[in-house]
Amino acid sequence: MADHMDVPRLRGLIDEFLAAAYEHHRHQDLPALCERLRLPQPPPEEGHSKHQRLSASLQACPDDGLEAVAEAVLESQPLAAWERNRLEDVLWLGRPHVRIPGRTRRELAREFDLSGHLNYPDRFMALLDRVWDLGDDLRGSWNDSAPALRDEIQRHVIRFQEDWTTEYFFEQLHAFEAPDPRFGHFLEGLASPTTLPDEQAQHRFVDLVNKHLQPVGAQLRLEGEQDGYPLFQLVQSGQGTGRRPRNLIFATLGKPDIRFTSALDNDIEIAERSDQVLVYDRPVGKNGLLWRELLAWWQETREISDPERATWSLFDRMDSSLPPKSDGQKNLFWLYHNIYREDLSAVPALLPEIWVHWDPRTVRERGALALQNLRMDFLMLLPGNRRVVLEVDGMQHYTRKEGTVPDSAKYAATMAGDRDLKFRGYEVFRFGHDELRDRGQARPVVTEFFRTLLDRSSNEPS
Repeated sequence: MADHMDVPRLRGLIDEFLAAAYEHHRHQDLPALCERLRLPQPPPEEGHSKHQRLSASLQACPDDGLEAVAEAVLESQPLAAWERNRLEDVLWLGRPHVRIPGRTRRELAREFDLSGHLNYPDRFMALLDRVWDLGDDLRGSWNDSAPALRDEIQRHVIRFQEDWTTEYFFEQLHAFEAPDPRFGHFLEGLASPTTLPDEQAQHRFVDLVNKHLQPVGAQLRLEGEQDGYPLFQLVQSGQGTGRRPRNLIFATLGKPDIRFTSALDNDIEIAERSDQVLVYDRPVGKNGLLWRELLAWWQETREISDPERATWSLFDRMDSSLPPKSDGQKNLFWLYHNIYREDLSAVPALLPEIWVHWDPRTVRERGALALQNLRMDFLMLLPGNRRVVLEVDGMQHYTRKEGTVPDSAKYAATMAGDRDLKFRGYEVFRFGHDELRDRGQARPVVTEFFRTLLDRSSNEPS
């Protein structure tokens, strides 16, 4: 779970939902309900009311499990828009998101011509339904005769398009004061082919939005395609590579023997010694690669049903790939998992011995044209397509003859490789082996580094 998730608020909202749910379920329905909502099983019926049983189930749910419970509630239960939005806002605010000031929103609205979107009124209304509370449920309002916002939009935006300005329309949606993630989802929805199946109109809208977002360090960036149309994602400008990984080759025990089974599709195969290589080939989303996603892949591919056993086996497999004589690398890997052991499922995976470049020939065969730094010590994939490389530098990085002679050429090659990675959008951080040699002394260094790195990832726009 993100560091800034409002856990008490999230737990309270789930409790409100359960308080309403028990009225519509029998005692015998509660175990299935809890399973569907990813809650621990309730205590036995004997001597307990339905409310008590569901409350006990929620109390037994750890904080790092609440996010999954909230997602299950949103997926499986028909909620009123105001209920859905309250729950979504807590979830979204606890995740990396782009901050868009109210002034930027208002200036964008003043220049935004809705006519292109209104060519597809049903799609436009469907987007509004997904993102905003259109007031269909007046929640016992004293003024039962007041028209719902949906009806007002149908009349003054769809039918009589000159009635409302876009700025006034945004006012009615409460878009100017909405939480940043909700406004960001609205912009992504307006740029989506689901709402606007017209590529030229999409680009016109994106160009307009980016003109206003650029001064605040954000943009709608092309991320791929959907049904043949471009697909855009709201990100912070200048962050990440702009591309998502397709194959992650890591925890290698030797140089992999790779061949393309389809060069057109970038499909690869480990031709020999596949047991010495791990290849994560699932899509990496905009939130990066989390430990829980890596663990789910490991469980499914290795057919391990017990999460705890899978966790230890995956950790051991990755740890075994680290150089046995590099205490620094081993300590960095162990400390990261120890520091975040209570919340491991919600933090990014730390991938060891990752292949960034690959060349079938050796460096000696390739000569001056050889790529530098083929394999990195560690890689983390963070929100916003950020690729973070961690290197632990021993004497072999800047000396020769077993550390007895300084070697400026080795150091220069290392720095050249770093520059190449940075130009490709990677962030490179280097640790000296000596600062990680002793685990006790290394703990505060490693703790502060990852706290700063992940806190920046959670709070900066992505």
